[in-house]
Amino acid sequence: MARTIQHRLQDDFDWPLFLVICVLATLGVVNLYSATSAQTGARAELYIQQIYWLALGGGVAVIVAAVDYKTYERYAYGAYVGSIVALLAVFLLGKSIRGTHRWIQIGSFLFQPSEFVKLTLMLAVARYVQRDTRTSAWTLRDLVAPGALIGLPLALVMAQPDLGTALIVGLVAVSTLSLVRIDRRSLLTIVVGGSAGGGMLWFYGLKQYQKERLTSFLSDTVDVQGTGWQAHQSMVAIGSGRWLGQGFMQGTQNQQHFLPDTHSDFPFPVWAQEQGFVGAVVVLLLYLFLVLWGLRIASLAKDRFGAAIAVGVTALFFWHVVFNVGMATRSLPVVGVTLPFFSYGGSSVLAILIGVGLLMNVSMRRRAL
Repeated sequence: MARTIQHRLQDDFDWPLFLVICVLATLGVVNLYSATSAQTGARAELYIQQIYWLALGGGVAVIVAAVDYKTYERYAYGAYVGSIVALLAVFLLGKSIRGTHRWIQIGSFLFQPSEFVKLTLMLAVARYVQRDTRTSAWTLRDLVAPGALIGLPLALVMAQPDLGTALIVGLVAVSTLSLVRIDRRSLLTIVVGGSAGGGMLWFYGLKQYQKERLTSFLSDTVDVQGTGWQAHQSMVAIGSGRWLGQGFMQGTQNQQHFLPDTHSDFPFPVWAQEQGFVGAVVVLLLYLFLVLWGLRIASLAKDRFGAAIAVGVTALFFWHVVFNVGMATRSLPVVGVTLPFFSYGGSSVLAILIGVGLLMNVSMRRRAL
């Protein structure tokens, strides 16, 4: 007797994906508890709020995984338009924090639309890739429509301004497009044009403090009391962890308040100082497994749309980890990118877990039902 759809989905449940997410989330809460242990007031309770967000996000992920992902293909453009409206609403209704407009306050919750744009844009690009039937390599003309899809939210996020999120949004979308073959001449034109555009952005689009943050990691004589403070303290924390670390809640840079933003941008140095080189490698290997497993899911997907979703979600994890760890190790500029499951956040945690739900969805339906 043929198995029912419900039984087949239960049999196809992706346990390796589920377990690695559970481990990362657990380690993240433990690290957040330590990172905020030296804080007072509301920040000292962030780990409790993080548990609530993880529970809520987990529930949403279950719902996202239960609905056949082909349904999301039908509503991808609608979700994209909704996210654009939300980004525009930030400039009208948004709450200004540190001179930026990224959040809409709903009661006590700060909703950040740009976190969800990463997913809605990825779904829109995935739908465009799925509906394209051409067999020849894409030319510049073929890239106009997806380029417009990507360019509009990218410009709105940059205008907030939020350089870090804009980088992730663009890289996730471009990674999703990697499933298509692009004509070599067109690719060269894009590279040259992108370089020219980057130069224009540098001279006319970035504020002076953004330029200083982008270049500070390149200098050996950086002002450690100014623009280089965060990266310098991060390197001190990581280096002083040595092989086995200073012990849980014993990290000096965190406990003595030298390391800033330990709950958001710099949770990795807290972990590395307390758990040492061995602990840092373990976490990085977990992320590596997640990325490789996501690419495996993409390779086994039953259609192009599913493969594009898996690639997009995997790219979301990959680029977040690369930029956050790169910031912490002074390999990349400090641009305010969070570390999945380790950084505190409502919108970011929900967005990441929705991505997990999408990845699980594609994995469970890798065989046609």
